[in-house]
Amino acid sequence: MTTITGVTTRDARFALQPGEGVDAVHANPQYSYAVTLLQTDSGHSGTGIALTLGGGNDLVCSAIIALAQPLIGQEIEALMATFGRVFKQIADEPQYRWLGPHKGVVHLALASITNACFDLWAKVRGMPLWRLLLNLDAEAVVSLLDLSYLEDVLIREDALALLRSHQPTRSQRESVLKTGYPGYDTSVGWFNYADHEVHERARQALAQGFNALKLKVGSPDSTRDIRRAHMLRELAGDDASIMLDANQQWTLPQALRICLELASMSPFWIEEPTHPDDVLAHQTLARAIAPLKLALGEHVSHRVLFKNFLQAGAAGFIQVDCTRVGGVSEFITVSLLARLFHVPVVPHVGDMGQIHQHLVLFNHIALGHERLFLEHIPHLRQHFVHPAQVSGGVYAVPQEPGSSSDLFI
Repeated sequence: MTTITGVTTRDARFALQPGEGVDAVHANPQYSYAVTLLQTDSGHSGTGIALTLGGGNDLVCSAIIALAQPLIGQEIEALMATFGRVFKQIADEPQYRWLGPHKGVVHLALASITNACFDLWAKVRGMPLWRLLLNLDAEAVVSLLDLSYLEDVLIREDALALLRSHQPTRSQRESVLKTGYPGYDTSVGWFNYADHEVHERARQALAQGFNALKLKVGSPDSTRDIRRAHMLRELAGDDASIMLDANQQWTLPQALRICLELASMSPFWIEEPTHPDDVLAHQTLARAIAPLKLALGEHVSHRVLFKNFLQAGAAGFIQVDCTRVGGVSEFITVSLLARLFHVPVVPHVGDMGQIHQHLVLFNHIALGHERLFLEHIPHLRQHFVHPAQVSGGVYAVPQEPGSSSDLFI
């Protein structure tokens, strides 16, 4: 038995090289993690992370300490057997809930806490997180989730049926455990990189085996975006997948015009075109630019808003991130919703792909999600004890116990 005896935090902030991480909205980022560290009586420890861009990281750490108190004294197996209830209890803490609900500092704190619980659980069982999740039966998976406010589209029985329906065909998808999971490279196209730098970084990524690349757009002069997008298409060729990411920069009228102008270079998707809470604007845009598809989710903070986007037919790809929603638990919930609506999940990787390399394996094998690719951002790999291994444009399957979240801090 392993009992949680204490909770501490770390305010971990990492400097980036010039230009790295910059998009049309977020200037001068400092990739930072509000880290939850769970201590136990068995010598095991759990590490959870939630992403910020520097300022406010300390606020999330303070919220972690306040919200994690119900975990102290809990035995990890008993905790995870009904984790959905614990998740809801923390998310709906009567006073701190007022600061959200289910968004902002308090929900980022819940993400870090939740991720630490899953990391600890996998370490106690001596297996990587992906294996632990795949070993669970449908009842155990659904017991990890809070399905409240989803009852109009997804109740417990629906989630159980969906999981069970894919059980007989799992073996057909387990080849991914031998081949690894394809990646796409975001680091080639940061917003402030000059044209020649984008060109050279993209050339290197293609030589390394990546066949999918992302370019940041959202310039004050849209002709810059159009020129750079066509430059990247010419370099990569017609068979490569090129994603364009506006990081919420456009109004709906701007997005309607610019997306149609960008369509001629055949983007795989256009990401975060406008305000992340504006479901109807995304619905309007998605209908206007079809069959070109929108991707969203990096700044969608909770499962209910994801439900609304899916109900509205406003998303062609769901980019849920376990360091931005309420951790691994809510990530799985959103993945179930997306599967129900037949929309692929391609996570945003605030964790730099560390945890999501586990979760996409679960999504593909257990839920039958299409194996597309997983975002790759290499900027913090030297800070992780077990950094994701990406070679030939493919994520290797992690083998160490846990969620690959331990940092050198």
